[in-house]
Amino acid sequence: MSEEGELAGFLPYQLSVTSNAVSSLIAERYRKRFALKIPEWRVMAVLGDSGPEGSGAGGPMTQRGLTAATVMDKVAVNRAVKVLEERGLIARVPNPGDGRSHLLALTAEGRAIHAEVMPLARATEADLLDGLAPDEEALLRRLLSGLRERAMQLAEG
Repeated sequence: MSEEGELAGFLPYQLSVTSNAVSSLIAERYRKRFALKIPEWRVMAVLGDSGPEGSGAGGPMTQRGLTAATVMDKVAVNRAVKVLEERGLIARVPNPGDGRSHLLALTAEGRAIHAEVMPLARATEADLLDGLAPDEEALLRRLLSGLRERAMQLAEG
C-alpha cells in the first residue's frame, strides 16, 4: 500500500486500515482452528469475558447489550447469534429481570471453545505488539482508549 497522498495520513483511514489488517489476521487464525468469523468470535468473547473483578461484564446478555458491547450493527450481531445458536455454542436463557425477553449465554461447548480461543487471542496480541517497548504499548493503549472515548462523546452530540 502506498503511503503517499492525503488519504494515507488521514487518521480515520489509518485506523480503519489497521483494524482491517488486524481483523484479517485474527479471522484467518480463528477460521482455520475454530471455523469462527470475527463477528461470531466477538459475540462469544463478550459472552465469555467474566470481566475484571466482578465488574459485571460478560455472562448472559440481551441481543441489544451484545450490539452495544461489540460495537457492531444489530444485523451483524443477529447473524452471528443465529450461526452460534445453530452450532450449539450459545443458547437463549430466561431473563430474570424481564420475563418478556431472553438472554444469550455460552453453552458448555461455547465455553470450551472460548477457553481454547483465549490463548490464541493472547498469542496473536503478543505477536502484534512484539517490538514495542512496555511504555510504548501502554501509550498505544491509552491513546486508543482516549480516541474511542472522544469519538463516543462526539457521536452523542
